Amino acid sequence: MELELYQNMLMLIFATTFIMGWVVSKTDFCTMGAVSDWVNMGSTARFKSWMLAAVSALFLVTLLTYTELIDSSLTQSNDTASPPYNTPTFAWLRYLIGGLIFGIGMTIGSGCGNKTLVRIGAGNLKSVIIFAMMAFGAYLMMFTDFMYTFFLQWTSVLDVDLTEYDINSQDLGALTAHIIQTDVLNTKLILGFVISIAALLYLFRTEEFRKDKHNIFAGITIGICVAIAWYISSGPMGQELLEEAEMMDEIPYAIGAQSLTFVAPSGHFSALVSSTFDTTYITFALIAGLGVLVGSFFYAILNQSFRLEWFSSISDLINHIVSGLLMGIGGVLGMGCTIGQGVTGVSTLSLGSLIVLGSIVFGSALTMKIRYYQLVYEDEANLYTATMASLADLKCIPNKWRCLDRV
Repeated sequence: MELELYQNMLMLIFATTFIMGWVVSKTDFCTMGAVSDWVNMGSTARFKSWMLAAVSALFLVTLLTYTELIDSSLTQSNDTASPPYNTPTFAWLRYLIGGLIFGIGMTIGSGCGNKTLVRIGAGNLKSVIIFAMMAFGAYLMMFTDFMYTFFLQWTSVLDVDLTEYDINSQDLGALTAHIIQTDVLNTKLILGFVISIAALLYLFRTEEFRKDKHNIFAGITIGICVAIAWYISSGPMGQELLEEAEMMDEIPYAIGAQSLTFVAPSGHFSALVSSTFDTTYITFALIAGLGVLVGSFFYAILNQSFRLEWFSSISDLINHIVSGLLMGIGGVLGMGCTIGQGVTGVSTLSLGSLIVLGSIVFGSALTMKIRYYQLVYEDEANLYTATMASLADLKCIPNKWRCLDRV
């Protein structure tokens, strides 16, 4: 009975992400592309589409919580949340560094974890290498001492234990309720509705965006998929599975309240392979990733856009290897990717998710600027001078500190 319940959950999440993969392929929804359009061309159309996805997910998750169709408190525990967006351990330095590493990695490889799966479905063999390296990096972080040795033993020193202040979650509702001494759940619900409605009004205030049916469709669909995934894992079905999990002969790995994140699939895939295909590693996240890939594949076939693509040079290969490794390491360290933290995590009002998101966007924008300066100035620009010029462009340092003229 328990196994059948879990299988039904996996079928539902596959169907949900199949649709997501199809829509992402059709609309070219891409967070890195959105940042690139904004930084390089001044266009915010795709970035607003991504914002719409996050806001739609926040509104729907808040509504599901209000109607008691999901148990949002399950996002607080390390035992029932994957990842634990609202754990009371506020690992701010881990969020910053993880997001920065992921943002650099996704820019080098021209796409995040979700985009990697979409491209594989469309025949991009270069993305297979990225996925393999993501899997390797995620495996190192999740199943070996690598993360503790190189990161946690020094970043965790600065973690903030919110329980010392009688706060049991890092979501904005719990933090606000503590400050103004109100009920936590009601405060979270009010904030969720107020923030999401205000953001929707902001996004749709211009006629230009209201007419952008393409990006509106993409954003709303992604937001709905994230909310559906939350309902599957932390609604009645997910709660029943958690209650009955202890009676299973083999408890599936990483069961619990979760939605869409696209670094976890690579890590779970590496564990599946290294365990000689132990079925306990056929996880919610792995099937979600498979759904995106298959949805993208079917769209590419029916749209006649399926194309095999390989590396143009050795340097291209090296870039993709580095990209995948950085995304695997950064994604696990930051507990999520552009979708995992930027949409799924934000839908829970997690403060950590907002920090990771900001760090990813900054890391991506900075990397784009550095590579552009190196391209324009060629031999004149080294990493230091290109970085200083890029930081000046992003207004992180005074303009007088730049080493290269603005381009």
